[in-house]
Amino acid sequence: MLRNFYPYEYVESVFSIDYDKLYRRGYRGIIFDVDNTLVHHGDDSTAEIDHLFRTIHSIGFKTLLLTDNNEERLKRFTRNIETLYICDAQKPNPSSYLKAISLLDMDKKRVVCIGDQIFKDILGANKSGMVSILVKFIRLDTETKIGKRRYLEKIILWFYKHNKSAQHRLGDIDKEKDK
Repeated sequence: MLRNFYPYEYVESVFSIDYDKLYRRGYRGIIFDVDNTLVHHGDDSTAEIDHLFRTIHSIGFKTLLLTDNNEERLKRFTRNIETLYICDAQKPNPSSYLKAISLLDMDKKRVVCIGDQIFKDILGANKSGMVSILVKFIRLDTETKIGKRRYLEKIILWFYKHNKSAQHRLGDIDKEKDK
């Protein structure tokens, strides 16, 4: 039962992922969550995120943002990013993930979903039959409290870290580990 909540990989951030290796392994699409995955909740895109998307696209990936945010927020966020998006996704509803795959026009076995929430991003991707990568959520130094779900995530991650067969199912895609 817990396996539905386990990501294929767990990395520090979207910048820790070796996208070249993912591409060489046959993946061609990436579905990203936005808030606390790419930027802090509610923030606009940054120059680093804009550059990351240009790099990912130059490798050959198609991208899509899957978010529970509204379209006004996404239009502001994608001002400098060429990407597809789905708003008001009602994650972890698998229908949103399957719609994303359809918009990307590819088989779900060639798509990776990247997000910061186990109960939304990872669960939705896993229930849809897609590969999932969990990143540590972006948190400001001044933030001292986290939501109740984050505490539950810590419990699930404890079990995940003690289940070697659930970890590193994509192989060595974490650039930070090489340092």
